[in-house]
Amino acid sequence: MANFRTHLGVASVGGAVVAQAGWQAGQWTGWQALAVALLVAFGGILPDIDADQSQAIRLIFNILAVVAVVLAVLVLQHRVTPAYLFVACGGVYVGVRYLAGALFARFTVHRGLWHSLLAAGVSGLSTAAISFSLLGQPERLAWIHGLAMTLGFVIHLTLDELYSVDLTGARLKRSFGTALKLFSWQAPGSALMLALVSAHLLSWLPSFAALRQLIAQGMALWH
Repeated sequence: MANFRTHLGVASVGGAVVAQAGWQAGQWTGWQALAVALLVAFGGILPDIDADQSQAIRLIFNILAVVAVVLAVLVLQHRVTPAYLFVACGGVYVGVRYLAGALFARFTVHRGLWHSLLAAGVSGLSTAAISFSLLGQPERLAWIHGLAMTLGFVIHLTLDELYSVDLTGARLKRSFGTALKLFSWQAPGSALMLALVSAHLLSWLPSFAALRQLIAQGMALWH
């Protein structure tokens, strides 16, 4: 399978290309293009959140912990005193960085549920929901953020499948088909849980009319 540097490098290049193309086409501003590039790059390593003791999982949970702290500040800053806010943010960081990391290591297996198109979709929907409902971004931009995350995720899965093909020996490795799949057949309960998470996100998401319009605009650029 592709290693951490390959995943991060390819996703970063892909994100830069997409961000630059959208900026030149007038789809977003320069600062928004930077966010798109970063989200694609992050999505490119996110599936390895289930890889115990890897460089990727340490980086992922460090980033998620910082994001969680920022969100906690945005939600709590006008509701609690600075002292309580400091304590709460510290608790959020420790909880996400260490507790959540330990739980993932305990209950997930590499190339399991998180190496699936279902997980890619849930990650994209979660990103769009956070962007729209918590960060107050416009509907169109929130969907752009969600699609950027999903794109990076799919790039990761595709790379894993490409690296499962042994071109020199003209054969498929045992890992072929374990990444770019709809969901994990070995863990139907976990897949159902992710599907329920997706349903719960519906009330937090921007309108699907904005998503359809965004997709139509994107397709028009190719003609």
